[in-house]
Order: sequence, then C-alpha cells, then structure tokens
Amino acid sequence: MRIRDIAQTRVRYGYRKIRVLLNREGWKVGKYLVERLYREEGLTLHQRRKRRRRVAEHRRERFQPTGPNQVWSMDFVADQLADGRRFRSLTVVDIYTRECLAIDSEQRLKGEDVVRALNRIKIQRGVPKFVYCDNGSEFSSQAMDLWAYQNGVRMAFSRPGKPTDNAFVESFNGTFRAECLNAHWFTSLTEAQQMVETWRAEYNESRPHRALGEKTPSEFAKEIAASRDFLGLPTAENSP
Repeated sequence: MRIRDIAQTRVRYGYRKIRVLLNREGWKVGKYLVERLYREEGLTLHQRRKRRRRVAEHRRERFQPTGPNQVWSMDFVADQLADGRRFRSLTVVDIYTRECLAIDSEQRLKGEDVVRALNRIKIQRGVPKFVYCDNGSEFSSQAMDLWAYQNGVRMAFSRPGKPTDNAFVESFNGTFRAECLNAHWFTSLTEAQQMVETWRAEYNESRPHRALGEKTPSEFAKEIAASRDFLGLPTAENSP
C-alpha cells in the first residue's frame, strides 16, 4: 500500500527511488522485494528504447568541477498553460552538487532576465568559474556578456547541434518536464510559478539522486560544506 501511495504522488519514480524513500521511512526492505511488488501492482514505467549509435565522437575536454559553485549550467524549457498560452522556464543547476539553483518561469525571458536570475543566486552563493549554456540569443546577449566580464565568469557555449555538451542540465530538464510540467495543468502563470518552485524545493531536499549515492542534492551539499569546514578549506561562498 505504501508503494502505491508513493507511486501515485510521485508518478515518475521507479522502484529504486521508491525503495530509498521506504528505507528512510523505516521500512527495512530490499531492492528485489520492492521491484517484485512494484511490478505486481502494475506500476512499471514504460521506457523508450535507446538507439544505438553507429559512430561515437569524443567531445572537447571541459573543466571538471571538484566542488560546489565551480560550474553552473543553464537552459530553457518551454511549456503551455491550460488555455494554450506558452511560457518558458530558465533552469540553473550546479553541476557538482546537482542542486537546482533557480527555475524562473515567465511568458517571455530575455538576456536581462537571465542576468537578474544570476544576480539573485550570486547574493546567496557567489559566482562560479564557468557557466555552461547553448548559443541562444538570451545567453549570448550583450547583457550576459557584460555580466560575465564584470564577475570574472567564463561562458562555455555548446557546439551547434550538440546538446550533449550540456548534458547535466539536459538531464535535469528531462526530469523537470516528466515530474512537474507533464504532471500538472497550470490554469495561470502564477499557479505555474508556485508549483514549479514547490517542485524545485522537493527536488533539492527530498528527491534521492543515484549519482550522489541516493542522497538528495541538499544533503550532499551540506556534507561537502561540513567536510570543508572540518579540513579548514574555503567554502563555496568565499573561495576564489
């Protein structure tokens, strides 16, 4: 019954993530038991078949972050309200901790809006060394170029037709669409903004992440901050 309850409220969670949540609630259950019950209840998600690539091409080496706030990645996601009006969401992610730093949803977003979002994050976390993004006009605008210059941030643009150059935010956007945008009808932009922000908080604080050892992004970030304090290293906020 608890597996069904979780699956009904978090419709894009597979049995692995459900098991993590069950363990946190005190249920001492193993992977195979949860998988069997999950399948018997008919909760299995339908997966798209992966296409095999005939030719693989190595992309250019990029800076690999070794701590929080070294590399941020950002992109846009488009959706529409119940009445057909379209809106866009700017997503900003810390590549190392997998934290979602911001999701700003508006009917129109320009370069100035991107700068405003980055300045808001900057007050809380400082600035990164690199920002990964595509070549869209909002990211290559004069306002963004000036912001990067004034803050000493290097903009790393994806190659045309190569979304894998910005794979982390692409993966996040897929999760955002599946678990939030596709799961709700938004009757107004205000409602969309509220529900998106609620989902962002849940993603950071409640959603286990396999790449982080089934920790949430917030838990992982706190562990990193605590270890840096213990070793006497500079924190993300005051590191050069």
